[in-house]
Amino acid sequence: MALLKEKKIVDFKINQEPTQHIRLAKDAVYQTIDFNLWYGGTHALKDINVSFHQNEVTAIIGPSGCGKSSFIKALNRIVELVPIANLSGDILYRGKNVLHKSFKVEDLRTQVGMVFQKPNPFPKSIYENIAYGPKIHGIRNKKILNEIVEHSLRKAYIWDEVKDRLNDNAYSLSGGQQQRLCIARCLAIEPDVILMDEPTSALDPKSTLKVEELVQDLKKEYSIIMVTHNMQQAARISDQTAFFFEGEVIEYDAADVIFTNPKDKRTEDYISGRFG
Repeated sequence: MALLKEKKIVDFKINQEPTQHIRLAKDAVYQTIDFNLWYGGTHALKDINVSFHQNEVTAIIGPSGCGKSSFIKALNRIVELVPIANLSGDILYRGKNVLHKSFKVEDLRTQVGMVFQKPNPFPKSIYENIAYGPKIHGIRNKKILNEIVEHSLRKAYIWDEVKDRLNDNAYSLSGGQQQRLCIARCLAIEPDVILMDEPTSALDPKSTLKVEELVQDLKKEYSIIMVTHNMQQAARISDQTAFFFEGEVIEYDAADVIFTNPKDKRTEDYISGRFG
């Protein structure tokens, strides 16, 4: 379904291309080069160099306070809402530097959706939660909006549970349903990348399993970058895994390598539960 394709950002107008010394990772959807983040005098992220690719799930793991959430929020520039945040280096989306002053953050967030740790539905009906984004993008035709709502809810594995109560307030849903509703709301604007910041940490095991199954299905169409504290979850659903520790990327490799044959002792200690 491509109801919003005319709204897709085909090419951003960037006045400044990445500097010549940067070597772009082949086919990278996202890439960070020497990326640093400070909160005031605290150096939260240090020289982060990673790349993320099409139709893969990348899990970001590490102990609390290691910079995982700060990093994922930097990818679509939410971190800039923190007044004391300062950034340096490059964040490239499809080869364009999203930190350049001419890059419109609204364009970025159309392409890069975000699902937060705690479900955050709007205080509106289930229907209006999904229709909100398409309406913002100028779609007013009721038939098209109905199709988008149904399609998005189906893709988020929740249509059958809510199809007879679309006018109910979204807060009437369970926590797990609210999180899948938020994923459906993200899908309604047809993003290219989906960022997830511990999307199952507040859910029960049954709801967690549904979200994990959903993530595995969604990677057929999207690139997914997900922060998680759950080592078993990361091992189950990720193609690539990055281990963050004290603001640095200690190891980044295929998930089966990270979880069966890590190269760094700190990675081994973390995934075996010796700390974290």
